[in-house]
Amino acid sequence: MKEQQLTIDLDTGLQARPAAQFVQLANRFSADVFIEKDNKKVNAKSIMGLMSLAIGHGENVNLIVDGNDEEQAIKELTKFVRKS
Repeated sequence: MKEQQLTIDLDTGLQARPAAQFVQLANRFSADVFIEKDNKKVNAKSIMGLMSLAIGHGENVNLIVDGNDEEQAIKELTKFVRKS
């Protein structure tokens, strides 16, 4: 299991289109992917779960990835939220 603290650099945060793109990217991996914000942990492969966190620009979240491709998953998902 890998964990990574992230600051969301996307201008719109993980709302609407970026959230959908993040979920699509997360679903490319067999590893389980979760995002935790304010002690609430959701499945990052679920658009409804991700949207329920209302993650805005500049907010800090914890990315948790567990599975055989966790290294690649955490690398690509981290890269996604850091681009602007």
